[in-house]
Amino acid sequence: MPVTKAVIPAAGLGTRFLPATKAVPKEMLPVVDRPAIEYVVEEAARAGLRDVLLVTSRSKKAVEDHFDRDAELELALERKGDGARLARVRGSAELAEVHSVRQGAPRGLGHAVLCGAQHVGDEPFAVLLGDDLIDERDPLLEEMLAVRERFGGSVIALMEVPEEVVSLYGVATVDPDPVGAGERYETVRIRDLVEKPPADEAPSNLAVIGRYVLAPRVFEVLRRTQPGRGGEIQLTDALCEMARAADEDGEPVHGVVFTGRRYDTGDRVDYLKAVIRLACERADLGPEIYPWLEEYVTNGGPKADN
Repeated sequence: MPVTKAVIPAAGLGTRFLPATKAVPKEMLPVVDRPAIEYVVEEAARAGLRDVLLVTSRSKKAVEDHFDRDAELELALERKGDGARLARVRGSAELAEVHSVRQGAPRGLGHAVLCGAQHVGDEPFAVLLGDDLIDERDPLLEEMLAVRERFGGSVIALMEVPEEVVSLYGVATVDPDPVGAGERYETVRIRDLVEKPPADEAPSNLAVIGRYVLAPRVFEVLRRTQPGRGGEIQLTDALCEMARAADEDGEPVHGVVFTGRRYDTGDRVDYLKAVIRLACERADLGPEIYPWLEEYVTNGGPKADN
């Protein structure tokens, strides 16, 4: 069955960006001049997943509104003759068919995914986390969909991370030999998963990042998954059960080992790096920003003012 739907959990509190996120959803923080969530919806649509479900919360109405039409704003831009900005405003509302459902309480990523069960139904679907931005030049999601089409089951995005940060991620145990599937990235068979292990207990340095293509069976498993680390229902725990039972159930769990450009906008430093890098690469901003940045660094950066 082809994958046509994407679920994007967007109900987190964004505490690492307080006080900016006290009244503004973290997903709406701008990455250059677009909110982070728009990059994620655009990625789903680019991969052919134009049926998008946002899992939000009571304080996230602005996220839902961003993908709706704003007749008053569009009329004002039309009257000003500002066609460029008008096209960009309309483009946000035309990226995909965007739906929303609310997660009543912050009970973990697994619970957030489970909130999409009624919308998804008995179909495979993708999950894209809003904190992870994948550069549009790196077709990670497209390759994951190709792996799912070939092998069935579920597919998880993995990335090699340094040992000192491995405890911040879910970590995979994989077969030693990769399987042939993807064109750009290595594909491996996942046998086990553990959520945020201590570095000296981690089975590998292959960390789970925020892209998944999941078999609908995940909903059945999530319904019986007990709260795990942090007292939350962890998606990693459900996927661990599915990976361990794969030979018996006939639904394998594979990993695509991503080696491209990823920006973690849930971390303040990585968020700022993403803004700077993407601004420098923009044709309309780079010619002005990059020379300034180069001069700033050459002159000693913050040390120059001491």
